[in-house]
Amino acid sequence: MTKADLVAIISEKLGMEKGDVQATVESFMNEVKNSLENGDNVYLRGFGSFIIKKRAEKTGRNISKNTTIKIPAHNIPAFKPAKVFLESVKSNVEVN
Repeated sequence: MTKADLVAIISEKLGMEKGDVQATVESFMNEVKNSLENGDNVYLRGFGSFIIKKRAEKTGRNISKNTTIKIPAHNIPAFKPAKVFLESVKSNVEVN
């Protein structure tokens, strides 16, 4: 599903203009992004959490030059689904 598909489905279900739904979805995504950029996690009860994960410093390899490089510690955004959401997906989606 793409963002356009999501906007179309929400627009149809709520009877709203696609432009209004598009603006709402974009605003939601921007607010989640801004919160994470400011170091704040976003918690959506029953859905999940957008969190910041810390990655430790590690040693990597540059294969083309055959040298080791130091990868500094850094933060990455991550999504952690709520227990209800996780169980719903587990029970309704078959394993391929």
